[in-house]
Amino acid sequence: MFNYPILFFPISLLILWFSAIVGTKLRNQLPLVGEEREDFGFVQAASLTLLGLIIGFSFSMAIGRYDQRRNYEEGEAQAIGTEYVRTGLLPASDAAQVRAQLAKYLDLRVLFYRTRDQTELQKINADAGQLQTEMWTAVQNQALAQPTPVMALAVAGMNDVLNSQGYTQAAWWNRIPTAAWCLMIAIAILCNLLLGYGARGRHVKSAVLLILPFLVSIAFLLIADIDAPRGVLIHVPPQNLLSLSQSLPKP
Repeated sequence: MFNYPILFFPISLLILWFSAIVGTKLRNQLPLVGEEREDFGFVQAASLTLLGLIIGFSFSMAIGRYDQRRNYEEGEAQAIGTEYVRTGLLPASDAAQVRAQLAKYLDLRVLFYRTRDQTELQKINADAGQLQTEMWTAVQNQALAQPTPVMALAVAGMNDVLNSQGYTQAAWWNRIPTAAWCLMIAIAILCNLLLGYGARGRHVKSAVLLILPFLVSIAFLLIADIDAPRGVLIHVPPQNLLSLSQSLPKP
């Protein structure tokens, strides 16, 4: 569910609003009297403060992971661009072949960032893996035939290309843990329950109790969308890879 922030928003809104309504029902059955209301006010304030802190920390975690994915996208573009230049150290026939493969690989990496279809993503990863094998084999064969420091630069550059893809994939798998989401949602439900229970007046309008659930659900939507690599509203654009693709000479 955390991979679909737009779906997550109405579900969380309904659950939190329902929790506030349940709180009002409990208040009518077990009303607060005397000093109990004052003590309850401290508990309610502390709970809302805790919820705010947890939402803030989660937002910070999501932003950190988003920045990490952007940095690795930039690193991929730099690695591919550097290796494209270093292929000039290879024999002419091999250099032309590896450069053509790097251009195709670059297009696949752009599609990796843009696609939202899981079937297409699997095909992109499979094609990219095959190209990685072919490019590494071409560079490796020349390095074994001519084990010179100059040839080592081409090998090191190709190694950076392969590693950068692995770093990117690891960053996209690095998400806010499900257990942390469950804890945050549980605290939000309890806070809305306390909100309804502590509402003054025997007849509180349901629209008033919708304010906090709506705000919390908006926060959940933002955190989930930033944390999801293929978010609907916020995602990592392959701007550096696109810039590199446009700068490469066309065949």
